Amino acid sequence: MKTSLGAKPVVYPTPVWVVGTYDQQGKPNIMTAAWACICASEPPCLAVCLRKARHTYAGLKAHQAFTVSVPSRSQAKEADYAGMVSGKKRDKFADTGLTPARAEFVNAPYVQEFPMALECKLINSLEVGSHTIFVGEILDVKADSSVLGPDGLPDVAKVDPLTFAPLAQQYYALGDLVGNAYELGKVFMKK
Repeated sequence: MKTSLGAKPVVYPTPVWVVGTYDQQGKPNIMTAAWACICASEPPCLAVCLRKARHTYAGLKAHQAFTVSVPSRSQAKEADYAGMVSGKKRDKFADTGLTPARAEFVNAPYVQEFPMALECKLINSLEVGSHTIFVGEILDVKADSSVLGPDGLPDVAKVDPLTFAPLAQQYYALGDLVGNAYELGKVFMKK
């Protein structure tokens, strides 16, 4: 029997993504967001949800572009800090020692030290309650060569991304490989 928890913003896992924008004065800024997901494959798109009060919100709207940098487990402190303070008051890159890298395809910075970065052009937005969903078309994915597998794609074990438990406000790393998608379920096709 399941226990009702009421209406809460909770599902597992949620990603720990660091959204990069230039603010309205052109200063690089980052913020951590967990309300985010891949939302389309053709064209490749992702969505991040931000409150209007966030400094990143204004920069994203002004430049119609953003990046998503994916931190690894070893960068949890930096990712956490990027979600704790406002870029209006602090230079998060200077505070953490992280390096803003200028994106190649959009007018937004990404975090050079994080193993992956996605460059996104804003293509749509939708206001939903306390947040605005920003949909970005992924124009490029950058990955450190050290996290690529033999197939030339990012290896999730090497990226070692963080996940977030919203209600507990805790970070987790991914666990063991369970199996291959579109393979495990074949056992039911034999019936």
